[in-house]
Amino acid sequence: MQVIKNNQLIENNWTFLEDDAPVVAGNICVSFARWNTEKADLSKHAGNLGVRLSTTDDITSLGADLGLFALVELNVLDFADGRSFSQAYLLRNRYGFQGEIRAVGKYLADQAFYFSRVGVNGFSPENLEKMQMTLHDFSVFYQ
Repeated sequence: MQVIKNNQLIENNWTFLEDDAPVVAGNICVSFARWNTEKADLSKHAGNLGVRLSTTDDITSLGADLGLFALVELNVLDFADGRSFSQAYLLRNRYGFQGEIRAVGKYLADQAFYFSRVGVNGFSPENLEKMQMTLHDFSVFYQ
């Protein structure tokens, strides 16, 4: 499966592990809840680590753990819920996260441009081509 990262189509080399799935080799991403319960074991994983945040997860509780992640996935549960935008902004600007921030879940292609403005640099949409085109919708910003 392909994803968009830094406006390029690339192969997804990450595996999201459901909470009851066994840990596999390679780059893995786990839920915020699983990270909190299995942090000691997961931090010893040989591959890269990622965490998937729901809109209700408190990113401030990641604290020093944030430096352990190469990927933070923002799981958008509803396109009308703007909390993922706030999470992305805080990750980049308040906490200085330098890794990939990827939007996953139920969001509209039209929102990709706005996600990129707040720090999201990865997208896992249903329609890759349409999503990639919307990243260049605007050339002038009011902010």
